[in-house]
Amino acid sequence: MNFENLNRRSFLKKTNTMVLGTALAASSFDLYANGASKKIKVGLVGCGGRGTGAASQALRADPNVIITAVADVFQDQVDLCLDSLKQISKDQVAVDDKHIFLGFLGFQELMKTDVDVVLLCSPPNFRPDHLEEAVKRGKHIFCEKPVAVDIPNLKRVFESVKIAKAKNLCLVSGFCFRYATPNREIFQRVKQGDIGQIQSVSTFRFGGELSHRERQAGWSDLEYQLRNWFYFQRYSGDLIVEQAIHSVDMMSWALGDVVPKSVVATGGRQSREMDKFGNVFDHMSIEFDYGDGLKAFHSCRQQNGTTSRNTVDIIGKNGRANLNIPSNFEIYGDKAWKFAGRNNNMYQTQHDELFQAIRNKQVINDGPHLANSTLLAIWSRAAAYTGQAITYDQIMQSTEVLGPNSLDYAWEMEADKLPVAQPGKTPFV
Repeated sequence: MNFENLNRRSFLKKTNTMVLGTALAASSFDLYANGASKKIKVGLVGCGGRGTGAASQALRADPNVIITAVADVFQDQVDLCLDSLKQISKDQVAVDDKHIFLGFLGFQELMKTDVDVVLLCSPPNFRPDHLEEAVKRGKHIFCEKPVAVDIPNLKRVFESVKIAKAKNLCLVSGFCFRYATPNREIFQRVKQGDIGQIQSVSTFRFGGELSHRERQAGWSDLEYQLRNWFYFQRYSGDLIVEQAIHSVDMMSWALGDVVPKSVVATGGRQSREMDKFGNVFDHMSIEFDYGDGLKAFHSCRQQNGTTSRNTVDIIGKNGRANLNIPSNFEIYGDKAWKFAGRNNNMYQTQHDELFQAIRNKQVINDGPHLANSTLLAIWSRAAAYTGQAITYDQIMQSTEVLGPNSLDYAWEMEADKLPVAQPGKTPFV
C-alpha cells in the first residue's frame, strides 16, 4: 500500500471493513474435521493482567480450547498466569517447560509451534512485530488495543491487516466496547437514522491513576519501566493511545470510521509525580474536524481524587444518544429509546465470537478499525504534544519512532529517556 498517496476518502476503501461470515479457505489448520470436538491450541504472548484475562476468556469460550504455549519476558508473570489459568480449568492448560518462551524474541518461538490461535497482549510497542509474525505464520488472532505507538510502525500494521484478510484469518481486536450488547444496540439505532444526521460527538474518559509497581532491588531501569509500561511513551504511547483510545474508538464507530481532516489538542501533566510516573501526560482534550461543520471531541484524564466518567454523547439533527457507561444507554427525541436488557461480559463475548467464527469457518476481521482508531489516538497525541493543528496528510508523513522494534531489544539497552512533551516547544516529527 502506498501511504504517501493515501487520501482520507480512499483510506477505508483500501483497508476494507469488517469481514463477517466469509467462508474460511483451506488453511494450515484442520479445526473442523471433527466438529466441535477438535482441540483448538492457543498461544499467549504477554502474561500480565490483560493477557491472563484474555486467556481465561479463551478457556471459557470453548471447552476444547487448550493453552499450549506462553511467552513473556518475566518468569514470575508466566508463573502467576499459569497458576491462575489452572484454577479456572486445569485440564485446558497444557503448557510444558519446552513451551514457555522467555525473552524479547519468545514470541517468534511460540509462533513456530502448532498453535492455531495467538493472543497478543504484550505492551503496545511490541504489537506491530507480534501481529506481523502471527499473520506470517497463518495464526488466528486476538490482538489487544492499541496496535502501535507511532506512525511508521502503524503502517506495518495496515499491511498485516491486509495480508490477514487475504489469508482469511480471524483478527479480533481488544476494542471491547464494540462487543457490549447495549453499545451495539444503541449504535445500530444511531446508524439506522433514529437521531437523524449526526452533528457532533463528544466522549469523556475520566479516572484515576493506573496500577504502579515500586522498584525492587536488582531491577534495572528497563525492567522497572517494563513493569510500569503504562507511564512511558516508548511502550504505551501515552494515556490517549493506551487507555482513552476506547473512547476515541467509540467516537469513530459512531461516525462510520471515517478519517477526520485535521486534529487539534491540548494536554499536560499536573498531578503525576515526576520521579514515579514516567514521561506521559495525565490529561488531554482533543477536537477532531471532519469537515462540513462536523466535529468530534474527546477529553481524558488520569488523576486520583477526581470524578470518574465514561460517556459518549452523539448529537443528531432529530435527537441525541447518550451512553453513560455502564449504567445508562438512551436516545432522546422523536424515536426515544432506552436499553432495558441485560448487559453482557464484553470481554467474554469477544472470545466467544472469535472461537465460534473459527468453528463455523467464518472470518471476523476487526483489523481496519483496530488500525484506524490507533491512528486517531497517535494523531491526537501528536497534536497535544506539539500544540499544533495537524492534518491527515501531515500525520501520515510522520517519521517519529518512539523506540526500537522487538528484534533490537536487550536487557542491557538504554531505557526510555524521552522528555515530557511541552506544547509549543515539542516539534512535530
